[in-house]
Amino acid sequence: MKPLQASSGDVLADRRADYAEMLFASGDHAPAADLLRGALELAPAWALGWFRLGEMYEAAGDFSAAGNAWETARGLDPQDRAGAGLKLALIGQIPEPEAPPSAFVEALFDRYADKFDASLVDKLGYRVPGLLFDALQAQAARRFRLALDLGCGTGLMGERLRPVSERLEGIDISAAMLRKARAKRLYDRLEKVDLQDFRHAGDAPDLVTAADVFLYVGDLAGVAAAVSRLLAPGGLFAFSVEKLAEGEEYALQPSRRYAHAEGYLRRVLGGAGLEVLSLQEHNIRHDRRQPVAGLIVVAARSP
Repeated sequence: MKPLQASSGDVLADRRADYAEMLFASGDHAPAADLLRGALELAPAWALGWFRLGEMYEAAGDFSAAGNAWETARGLDPQDRAGAGLKLALIGQIPEPEAPPSAFVEALFDRYADKFDASLVDKLGYRVPGLLFDALQAQAARRFRLALDLGCGTGLMGERLRPVSERLEGIDISAAMLRKARAKRLYDRLEKVDLQDFRHAGDAPDLVTAADVFLYVGDLAGVAAAVSRLLAPGGLFAFSVEKLAEGEEYALQPSRRYAHAEGYLRRVLGGAGLEVLSLQEHNIRHDRRQPVAGLIVVAARSP
């Protein structure tokens, strides 16, 4: 997918945008927004510039102006690769979507692929693959005939699954992530697939995993039903989510990731014919130097 234009295409506008970023970094949010607004008068079709302007207005406390900037960004880029619609939902200007735009998720991970492993594991203390693997081993210390790794990314979960899988397949929305995974030579098959329109042809897997994938899916009913249909009888479904306090089913967070409540997960899985075998709370990574609470879930399709 073509990335969003990082430059306005106008030298003077770019220079003003750089000055705006310097002001913003120093805490002068409103003057930074004013300066970037001036840059956009020179480059009015710069979608990423309008998105950034919205963030500057948001930091300055001017949510009306932020919303207008994000609406402009979304109008200039109907695919919404910057995720302006999610920002609009967070300030209450539009209803919260059941999932983010696929183009936003694809662009995010295409951009992040080269530094994904180092950033997530070394800097943020990412623990989900190990936690999921330990939860699986506690339920079924055996080899799997076919494991399907949803949202496989660069293969961090695949590194755990390879020794216990006769065949290992991975799917992901990001071509850049898939290139990284392919270089590790862990998977027997990799395919570019949008989880929001998830299909799987071939043998029924006896294990499906999704490590930190549902952070970018709000309503899990559809994917739970799809996994239940494709799993072999007695097959396992292991996944993680960020934990949401009870009272809501799922909610979009300021990070533009979704969190899910334990009760909601149990209802969705049960409705899809999946029995929860284990559901444990763990700190799954850090974000802004704070631990992030998550849920590690293993469920099974009835034999």
